[in-house]
Amino acid sequence: MNESRITGCLDRLGAARPAVPDAQSLRVLQLAHLKAVPFENLSIHLGEPISLQSEALFDKIVERRRGGFCYELNGLFAELLTALGYRVTLLAARVFKGSEPGPLFDHLALRVDLDEPWLVDVGFGDFADGPLRLDERAEQKDDTGVFRIAPAPSGHGDLDVVHNDDLAYRLTARPYELADFVPMCWWQATSPTSHFTRSPVCSMRTAEGRITISGRKLIHTASGERTERLLQEADLLPAYADHFGITLDRLPSMGRS
Repeated sequence: MNESRITGCLDRLGAARPAVPDAQSLRVLQLAHLKAVPFENLSIHLGEPISLQSEALFDKIVERRRGGFCYELNGLFAELLTALGYRVTLLAARVFKGSEPGPLFDHLALRVDLDEPWLVDVGFGDFADGPLRLDERAEQKDDTGVFRIAPAPSGHGDLDVVHNDDLAYRLTARPYELADFVPMCWWQATSPTSHFTRSPVCSMRTAEGRITISGRKLIHTASGERTERLLQEADLLPAYADHFGITLDRLPSMGRS
């Protein structure tokens, strides 16, 4: 990533360039990302191709001020962090469905090594505001709840990430390249059994909590209180623009749900 793209990414996040690549700066960058770049699957429901090439990710997230899902958001964030001097490893994860983990490459998360290893994730929707200590086995408190990282029963160095007593995902220890996630990214975007093809969703952290458009439902969460209202079709495009800064020329399809 060249200097122009570093500047573009930081401007997109509304964040200053860190003086040194340390844990505090990492925390600032992660929270800035969560509050500036939405988690969204709109491309799937707009019939837009999803590419994990660096140029395509920069164009979509920075130039067009869109969001994306885990492969896109964590993919570009990893590139930015690396350019800023962090040591970043891409990790594959299996997202839990109840008590059973899904397939490998179901999710992309990041390991950042400083004096100790950290779990960084800006692509899982409602998750931690800040990095989590990968080697810590006690509870870790975050503004979004309580996290715990524990060795998985599967062994092999895998780790189970638990959020508010709910299993979130199982991390593998082996490092991967972004290209390794391309087949599962394609499956997530095209399969009728994929969670992402069911309905469009767009969600972002706010100062008070979270704002989400799921299908035609506008959901506000603030200070633990949740409110919902159904949007009229004519209100959807303005809502994407007002709440997420996303300008669309047409409505995404409502999917299968």
